[in-house]
Amino acid sequence: MSSNLKRFHIFTTIFLALALTFLVGSVTMVSAKEKELRISYPDDPKTADCQKNTAYYMLPLNCFDRLIECITLESGASDLVPGLAESWEVTPDGKTYTFHLRRGVYFHNGEELTADDVVYTFDRMLDPKTQALNTDILNFVDGAQDRLDGKTDTTKGLKALDKYTVQITLSQPFAPFLSVMASPQASIFNRKFTEKAGDQFGLTAKTTCGTGPFIMKEYVLNDHVTLVANDKYYRGRPELDRIFVRVVTDPETMRMLFEAGEIDIFDCDYAFSQIPYFLENPKWKDRVVSGPRVGIYYMCINQKKEPFGDVRVRKALQMAIDRQMILDTLFYGRGTLAHGVMPKGLIGYNPDLEPIVYDPKKAKELLAEAGYPDGVDMTLVQVSTWGQTWAKMNELVQAMVKEAGFRVKISQVDESTYYAVRKTGDSDHYMQVWSADFNDPDNFFYTFFSKSGTVVRSFNNNDPEVFEALDRARTITDQKERIALYRELEKKIVHDQAAWVPFFNIEHLYVLAPRVKKFVVPWNGWSDMSYYETNVE
Repeated sequence: MSSNLKRFHIFTTIFLALALTFLVGSVTMVSAKEKELRISYPDDPKTADCQKNTAYYMLPLNCFDRLIECITLESGASDLVPGLAESWEVTPDGKTYTFHLRRGVYFHNGEELTADDVVYTFDRMLDPKTQALNTDILNFVDGAQDRLDGKTDTTKGLKALDKYTVQITLSQPFAPFLSVMASPQASIFNRKFTEKAGDQFGLTAKTTCGTGPFIMKEYVLNDHVTLVANDKYYRGRPELDRIFVRVVTDPETMRMLFEAGEIDIFDCDYAFSQIPYFLENPKWKDRVVSGPRVGIYYMCINQKKEPFGDVRVRKALQMAIDRQMILDTLFYGRGTLAHGVMPKGLIGYNPDLEPIVYDPKKAKELLAEAGYPDGVDMTLVQVSTWGQTWAKMNELVQAMVKEAGFRVKISQVDESTYYAVRKTGDSDHYMQVWSADFNDPDNFFYTFFSKSGTVVRSFNNNDPEVFEALDRARTITDQKERIALYRELEKKIVHDQAAWVPFFNIEHLYVLAPRVKKFVVPWNGWSDMSYYETNVE
């Protein structure tokens, strides 16, 4: 790039940032007495309807509530507490859940929360006309599949016993059910409002209504969302008066806006490239807060792609990757190497797992033992829209595994093609990250290594004993027994079968403006969180 082009690029970036600051500032003029939190989002949230969204949960977590809530106790730790349900009972067989709703909880449209709203919410998710994306959280509800298949007009296992009592009956015990009820996907809707909004529900401020601590006031597509405090919130009014969420796609622009005082919380997950700047800057280094992400970076090894059906080849690949170097290079060492399936902070996490060592010499010997003394060819998928971090990770792996004898080709694909091929079980090997939707081992093990999960994620680790054990683990009500089983499976899947390459768990870093006086890094490591307890001066 010529010096003139460089100057033009710098000028353009600064101009756009200043223009955005001016335009947004003009939109968000508030009273000096009001407490406004200003945050950024890397993409338009698209909808507040959590039943039609699998990636953006900031709006559901702030505009809606759930029967049960999962709160952060300390860094990386969490607990389930009463939400819209003030109490609940579970039958000894683990199949019937009775939730007693709080009285006097009101939706933003003034309607009181009732058991009928809860039944409607979950039945709407299972109604095939809704085309919901998160129906798996209700798989175990009695009659769920018949409702999804259009065989019935209602869901058998969902009942309103009276105005404030909901009964949910499962077809078989499902140990993580309470945790699932605390996930964003389980947010509760108002029947009257949602039916009237129809297909527009969650797409505008006027068609969004929950019981949550904040009310959506304004939604400008691809630009910003404004939330205002719910004065009648059942837990008490938020300390914040409003939240202004602006869409900022460029990390440099995001940093300039933060330093100009237009953003109060800089989420480093949206801008990894800016981490060294803040950690080394005397003005900001003491304003950095962090917590462990309850999630894991990993490599999928597709056992259908020969010669990766041979466990020796898979073990060789595990040993051929210098995961610490990748962590240091791309994430500035802010994390810990993972050696299993369960990340730190997840219920059942085992800190004493045998480590996977980096040993390219031993990896080369294993390849020769498996009959490949001249090495192995493999392909890594690179999704074109996933950004430079993933591209660099693929390139680092490509370079480092040569020593062990792996010749890597990187294949560029678009996102829709990647997902379409992956769910058939035919994807080439790929790298991804998974963060907990709910705090239970099932969210990791079943997702990747169940009979269905191992195919749709293109692992193809076809072990009937693992499938049976994972199905059984879902029905075990004794938590100690469940965790013991998961730890056995973790060793078998990762160390004996080498079914995937666990990379690392990274820290989630935020930089806080001085005016932010109360902020807790969420237990799950998502960037999406409730700002109910956050405060600014």
